[in-house]
Amino acid sequence: MSETWAVASGHPRATQAAERILKAGGNAVDAGVAAGLTLGVVQPDLVSVAGVAPIVMYLAGEDRVTSYDGVGHWPAAADVEAMHAAHGDHVPEGLLRTVIPAAPASWIKALSSHGTRSFAEIAQDALEAARDGFEVYPLFADFVATRVEKYRRFPSTAAIFLPGGQPPRVGETFVQADLARTLHCMIDAEAAALAAGGDRLAGLDAARAAFYEGPIAEKIVAFHARNGGLMTAEDLATYEVREEPTHKVAFRGAEVHCCGAWCQGISMAETLSMIEAAGPGATVKDGAPDLHFLLEVLKRVFADREAYVTDPRFMKVEERALLAPDFLRARLETITGTSDPLPAPGDAAPAPGAAPAPVTDSGETPVFRAGCADTSHVSVIDAAGNIFSATPSDPSYDTVVIPGTGLSVSSRGSQSRAIPGHLNALAPGKRPRLTPNPILALKDGKPWIAMGTPGGDVQVQAMTQVLVQMLDLGLPLEDAINAPRVATYAYPGSFAPHDVHPNKVLYEADLPEAQRADLAARGHDLEPWPALTWKAGGLCVALREAGTTIAIADPRRAGTAATGETA
Repeated sequence: MSETWAVASGHPRATQAAERILKAGGNAVDAGVAAGLTLGVVQPDLVSVAGVAPIVMYLAGEDRVTSYDGVGHWPAAADVEAMHAAHGDHVPEGLLRTVIPAAPASWIKALSSHGTRSFAEIAQDALEAARDGFEVYPLFADFVATRVEKYRRFPSTAAIFLPGGQPPRVGETFVQADLARTLHCMIDAEAAALAAGGDRLAGLDAARAAFYEGPIAEKIVAFHARNGGLMTAEDLATYEVREEPTHKVAFRGAEVHCCGAWCQGISMAETLSMIEAAGPGATVKDGAPDLHFLLEVLKRVFADREAYVTDPRFMKVEERALLAPDFLRARLETITGTSDPLPAPGDAAPAPGAAPAPVTDSGETPVFRAGCADTSHVSVIDAAGNIFSATPSDPSYDTVVIPGTGLSVSSRGSQSRAIPGHLNALAPGKRPRLTPNPILALKDGKPWIAMGTPGGDVQVQAMTQVLVQMLDLGLPLEDAINAPRVATYAYPGSFAPHDVHPNKVLYEADLPEAQRADLAARGHDLEPWPALTWKAGGLCVALREAGTTIAIADPRRAGTAATGETA
């Protein structure tokens, strides 16, 4: 605990990177970007330096909240008809699911607009971890080992992630020399701009240009051209991160800010708004969370997500329609005392066009058993009250590393559909609907919390349960994070093959028997997870309350937290 700053991230090296910056006088944005960039190096199975990086920030000096989408759109050559003809309903693994890499632009935009440090200062820990290596830890080793055949498919990917032909073992040092050279290329470009008399912003622009227009872009484009990919030089050179307003919702006295419909942010906002409308008594039963009620709310939110939510420029309804009081009340009225196996969407607008029947069994391992490991998070609150919350992501097993760069360029095309006419069909310039959705909240107009988690479709579910445990049951943050969780899978999954599992509920094994019995009696199809499983998320939270600043990383994953004072 501390009166000054707090940081929590998905890996110790990333937390240390943020800590170094904060101790040197950097602000929350500087620290958050340092941690986020480092996550792309030390969690290369879950996060890519060339992946996605959605960010939400509270800027204390301006008393303002804003967000950066941090997700790239489909290249200009994307063609849903051609993709469907060649590959069916789903975007295949490999180069064809590549969208424009957004993370470098997102990090640098945050630094340019609201940071104080240079790219070289920010990238120090990431560069060292790539060049000198980091110690392989259990989650990383297990992730690669359980997907070894996927890593073997692409020689440039296998060369990095299967050194000597085998998955990395716990305790070994994992080195990424090509990735280090990529980071050095950006640092060198910044140094040249500074040596020529440019200021900090000119240096950051030069680092960005090295990636999107210079040597790094050239390697990405050349590889796509040789191997049937879609990315062109113009796609990269013209890419811009979008700054967009957040969805501000009231929840139990807090002002929660969620990102837009280009991710699950609108679904997070709908979930909290529906629970708020129901009142605090709706979430509590016999002194514990009313899990049946929470699950039924979540199933309806995900039904609405499937029917209405996509890149906002392609939506058929206004985003705020999903937060309208009448719409929320109507959704609550459909909840009964028994499980609805697969709720229908609410009436936000005239019924959307017919969609293909959801796939209930694609033949692949169900996601609730395989787990959705990719993604990480960083939360920071600094001494001045700035808040930074970011959820970087993108795995390495389902795409091709660009030779000579060490980059698994964003494979978020996996969240689009190759179905002509589908709401989330791929299209030139269209963003896939992300699962990563960082949040932050204020209380009484003052900084309160930064929060986020990996977990794919579990993200909204895990964060909601922690907030309910804190605000409706009065649990301290650490107890709220450690409390057993449940998750519904009664919706089409966000990732290909988008399977749906009606009525399916997973629960952590330490969930009290009384709550399990209640769910079973109400008709839910229950299946256990181990207690404190990584499949139930991995929250990273920074909290300031009553003059005290706290940071906690979920014990379910590899995260760590730190607090301290600015030098």
